[in-house]
Amino acid sequence: MTVDAVIFDWGGTLTPWHTVDLHDQWRSYARAYDPTHDDSVAAALLAAEDEAWRLARDKQLATTFETIVRAAGLEPSGPAHLRGVEAFRTWWEPHTRSDPDAGPLLRALRERGIKVGVLSNTIWPRDDHELVFRRDGLLDLIDGAVYTSEIAHTKPHPEAFLAAMRAVRVEQPRHCVFVGDRLFDDIHGARSAGMRAVHVPHSQIPAGQLGHTLGEPDAVIERLADLLPLVDRWRA
Repeated sequence: MTVDAVIFDWGGTLTPWHTVDLHDQWRSYARAYDPTHDDSVAAALLAAEDEAWRLARDKQLATTFETIVRAAGLEPSGPAHLRGVEAFRTWWEPHTRSDPDAGPLLRALRERGIKVGVLSNTIWPRDDHELVFRRDGLLDLIDGAVYTSEIAHTKPHPEAFLAAMRAVRVEQPRHCVFVGDRLFDDIHGARSAGMRAVHVPHSQIPAGQLGHTLGEPDAVIERLADLLPLVDRWRA
């Protein structure tokens, strides 16, 4: 088998899974945006996000941070919004640290001439993800990235995987390996798109985000470092 590219999910894969209080994340934004009504604003934001993830699960429709803010009755611009975004980023900072295996693995893949990609179901804009990767020394090791906040569909829709292939300039899905923590979004989606799929099985996926199909991975790894010998065997 030729392996021309390895494409990674982000949250729960390149970044280890953290179980977080999603109401509290929005409270951080709401408190900075409007401290007099932070609880009610946070509840409206959480409800809008829950609906966004329902549409992603059931119809593979993507959305954005700004769309969620508008759905909660707020304006995603101006000083109040900028304060909220900065507070939101600060809240997430300890939960976005990259896996210690990620840097050595990405370097080793690129040394073998294998493209490195990222495909993430996310409401966050590209800039926020690139801030994380730059902070952790990974940004220059990524050949192409697709964030569903920039496209119409989320994983497991085939168009999301095709967009990731275009981002790393690989034409044949059978020459791609996808690595992710979700059996529906990542494994079912990648296999349906014609890729090999590797499961990292450590995330506690919320019940509301579980899809209708549990994909069957080509391989399961216990840590990211286990991927390199697996790819080497497939290439050999």
